[in-house]
Amino acid sequence: MKKATLLGTLAGFGFLLGVLPGAIASEIPGYPIQRASETTGQFQRIEQSLGNKVAVTLGGVGLMGLELWWFLFSKPKSQKATSADDI
Repeated sequence: MKKATLLGTLAGFGFLLGVLPGAIASEIPGYPIQRASETTGQFQRIEQSLGNKVAVTLGGVGLMGLELWWFLFSKPKSQKATSADDI
């Protein structure tokens, strides 16, 4: 598998995991939407399914692993400069 294909797949998967839970929540009939005027200024618990929690966690860990690989473990493509004819 080519590196570009792998990186594109991981980036797309991360984007999908970031967008999908919000899209699903917006389509749920009867989903309580709280207006800004109704807020009490305190934190409120939002119930989420275990599948959402696992997906977000795996997506985050995957993106952290990708970042570590990109900055620490990938080999640089640069080469040491050489001189030719004293230039």
